[in-house]
Amino acid sequence: MPVEFVGGLFPRDQLNPRSAYNRKLDLTWLRDLARAHEHADFDRVLIANGGGDPLFLAAYAASHTEKLGFMLAHRPALVPPTLAARTLATLDHTTGGRIRVHTVTGHTAEPEHGEQLLDKKARYERADEYLQVLKKIWTSETPFDFDGKYFQIRGGFSPIKPIQQPHIPISLGGSSEAAYHVAVRHTDLYALWAEPYAQIAERIAKLKAVAAEHQVTAPRVSLSARLIIGKTEKLAWEKAHTIAATLKQNSVDAPRSDRGQSGGAERQVSIAEQGDRHDKYLYIGTASAIGFGTDSTSLVGTPEQIVEALLDYYDLGVTTFLNRGYEPLYDAIEYGRWIIGSVREEVARREQSQAKQQEKAAFAAKEKAHALA
Repeated sequence: MPVEFVGGLFPRDQLNPRSAYNRKLDLTWLRDLARAHEHADFDRVLIANGGGDPLFLAAYAASHTEKLGFMLAHRPALVPPTLAARTLATLDHTTGGRIRVHTVTGHTAEPEHGEQLLDKKARYERADEYLQVLKKIWTSETPFDFDGKYFQIRGGFSPIKPIQQPHIPISLGGSSEAAYHVAVRHTDLYALWAEPYAQIAERIAKLKAVAAEHQVTAPRVSLSARLIIGKTEKLAWEKAHTIAATLKQNSVDAPRSDRGQSGGAERQVSIAEQGDRHDKYLYIGTASAIGFGTDSTSLVGTPEQIVEALLDYYDLGVTTFLNRGYEPLYDAIEYGRWIIGSVREEVARREQSQAKQQEKAAFAAKEKAHALA
């Protein structure tokens, strides 16, 4: 399966991430960053919900690009699903079908965003209903009623349907048991933070097992990793350690984010307790430097080594890579120059080789059956 690359449309100062969203929007920077990702051949960019509204930022960036897609962080139920469905369908039209909805259930209630539901399991139950309603609004040609625990709707309908059919693609990330079930019921992409190979293999196996329970095809898998590239391996690791030290220093006086009920953060802590470096090139130091809890684990090495690591994850079943760096504009250009094309070329080569092997096997089976007949 072809690979997809997702970057990030984030504020400029990613070495001071906790304060980056407390600054005014720099629209010129966001325009240039979006264009850099498009020129680097990223498929789309993630827009988080910590700063400006992702919908408006996507509309703005879409007006300055031609083909770049947008992955919009979206908290279920902060607005009614009927309103959200119509708004997102409209944005799908105005961007020419370039959006994806990335469902963020959240490791804690985050009342500053208007979220008051404390129980994490209940938030996933509500998200399940919310996504049901979204999809129904996007696909139903007639008004409908919905009677759920969290939403009661009478005559739900929108005359505006998404350009993308059957509906706008939906993704979701999470580590809890409930996350797997919501993902297989409603999404086509399940997002993971970078972890050692063994853990990623286990989580993909879990996803497939839950999909089998629901008798559906498992979503594709996305892996988030910061890429820290150096001309030599030594220089790459020196750069990584410098970044980690800077992140730690910038986080000293910043308000600490409560990991709350985040399974992903707890997994990061467990991995860090076993050391900073794992497998070939995985570095947990950038996550521990900020207190864990985000997609902050890194892959460190030369361009060739980074490509090797991404292909290792591809072999485990990952087909989308969410890669952003700590110098966003420069890193986006570097990823396009050294990483994206090389990974795609090798994946295409492997797919062609596999197709030829399957053809040979099918021909051999046919010849054997003919001989026996």
